[in-house]
This record gives sequence, C-alpha cells and structure tokens, in this order.
Amino acid sequence: MTAKIPATVITGFLGAGKTTLIRNLLQNAGGRRIALIINEFGDVGVDAEILRGCGQEACKEDDIVELANGCICCTVADDFVPTMNKLLNRTEPLDHIIIETSGLALPQPLVRAFNWPEIKSRVTVDGVVTVVDAKAISEGRFADDEEAIAAQRAADPNVDHENPIQELFEDQLNCADMVILNKTDLLSASELADVTSQLKTQLRGGSRMVPTQQGVIDAAILLGSKASAEDDLHNRKSNHEMEGVEQHDHDDFNTFIVELTGAQNKEALLARIAKTIAQFEILRVKGFALVENSPARLLIQAVGPRLNSYFDRAWNTAEKQRTQLVVIGEKAMDQAAITAALQG
Repeated sequence: MTAKIPATVITGFLGAGKTTLIRNLLQNAGGRRIALIINEFGDVGVDAEILRGCGQEACKEDDIVELANGCICCTVADDFVPTMNKLLNRTEPLDHIIIETSGLALPQPLVRAFNWPEIKSRVTVDGVVTVVDAKAISEGRFADDEEAIAAQRAADPNVDHENPIQELFEDQLNCADMVILNKTDLLSASELADVTSQLKTQLRGGSRMVPTQQGVIDAAILLGSKASAEDDLHNRKSNHEMEGVEQHDHDDFNTFIVELTGAQNKEALLARIAKTIAQFEILRVKGFALVENSPARLLIQAVGPRLNSYFDRAWNTAEKQRTQLVVIGEKAMDQAAITAALQG
C-alpha cells in the first residue's frame, strides 16, 4: 500500500508570522516537493503572492492553491475537500502538503476533515503547528486575567460578553502539536522567560514549544512529527466543542478592502497607516502599494502598532498596478472613518 502523504496545518493569530515561516521552509525544503493551500481572509491574496515570489523549486506556481471564499474551517466541504482531491490526483506525486489557515480559523474542524474517506486513505495530518507572536504575548494582548476582562466589560455595556480573540487563541494552542514562539528577538531574556512560562501552562500535553526569530526553523524540526492528528481529535477539542456547540461563526470580526488611487508617497502612506491604526480598533492591515518613483510594489503588513514594509518584487506587466489594503478588525470598527483616514 502506498504511504500516506503527510500534511502540516499551520495556524496562528493574525500577523504571528505564518507566511514568513512557510517562505523560510520553502527556501530550505531539502528536495521535498511541497504543495501549499492558503486560506486568505479577505479578497487580496497577499500571502499567496509573497510565497509565489520565493522562486523555489520546492513549490512551483501550480502547487500553490488559494482558498479565498471564507474561513477554511467553515468551507471544508465546498472548498477544502475538492482542493485536496485535485492535489492528490496529480500525476506528479507530492512529498508534503502545507495548509496555512487564516488568522481566524479554528484548526479542529479542518483536522476533522482529514477523516473524510477520500482523504483519510491518502493523507495524514503530520502535525498542527501554531505560530505565536511572542512580543504580543509579552505586551498582554492575550492575558488570562479574567477579573480585568470582567471589569472592562462591566465598564462598557456595549461590549459583547464573548471574548472571541482569546477563545480563538486558546483553541489554536489546544490543537497544536508544536507551538512556534516567534519574534523572540524582540524580547529581553526575562521577557522571553515570562512568556515561555505563561504559555507552557496553556499547552496540551505532548505539545512542543520552539522559539524562533523571523520564522526561521529547520525543516526537519517542523516536518515529520507523525502525529496523525485526525485520529486524536478527542484530545484537541475547541471551546465550542467543550460547550457542546459544533460550529462557530465570525460575526465578531470584520474585514474590508481600501483601494487608493494613483501612486503613493511611501513615507506619507506609511504615516497614514500608522496613525489610522493608533486611532481605531484595527487588528491587522496588509496589502500592496504602488509608490512613486519605484518599479517595485511595496508589501505592507501591520499587526497592532507594529508596521513593516518592503519592496518584494517588480510589478508584472500583466497586473494592474494599484494600492489595495485589507483591514481586519472587530465588528464594531468604523469602516467609513477608517477608509477616509487611509485615503487621506
């Protein structure tokens, strides 16, 4: 019998460094033929474009599949299963499949999909990897201080009694075989020790934690866990499953696209983005920009107050040169005001 193809699910909160981790993996694949399934949250395929630009033989253009019709854990039957079947039916065999979920996806329903008969006989979940932003944790973004959270809710009657970000974070940790503690270079030794100690109390038994800087990790460590996670779902329950609820929604989050006309002044654009993030409840901004006096497109990624940008490649002659930014935040954010602020 032919051995099953191993698949690795890479999940994690917005901006933790999943795409950077995968890009580094492709550049050091050790001869493996890898296919990628990317679940972009929003309509601009930023993550897919970053990975297509890696130029590595490990993952060719037709080995990258983007699912942009919504959260992958909510569209398993419509999107994920057919995509897997197409990859598995290719004449050239694959050595590994990498699935990058959106920052809002629950990994448990996706792992469960590997028990579909047409998939289970041919693929196994080698491991679930959750990428964590060590700097964000050190700043208390996902603190477990229930009394402080309760006090904040009591002070504002308009705040929902749910905490979807915290719950999502817990679910991703609980499903992980490996937790990548990324961006450790941004912490002092004492801060790193505190974050490590804090997270270890939240990990599922048997889960490993690996510190990284800029998503750099040996492929031999990231791949080859042989966890068969699809057979271990009873140890990986989500909050909703533990409460007896079998599904979830993303009504607590909102995403929209802001398009800017004409070539942008780089410094002015980045200043507007930083000012807008500081002013409004925005979780993430990412996209590409057309800037003045440059033949290359500017890649922009912002998580909380941290804003990064670089020119990733020259514009292709066949593509429309424009500036599009995906904004992700909680449901109550003011879309019109944010759009106006970004447009200047």
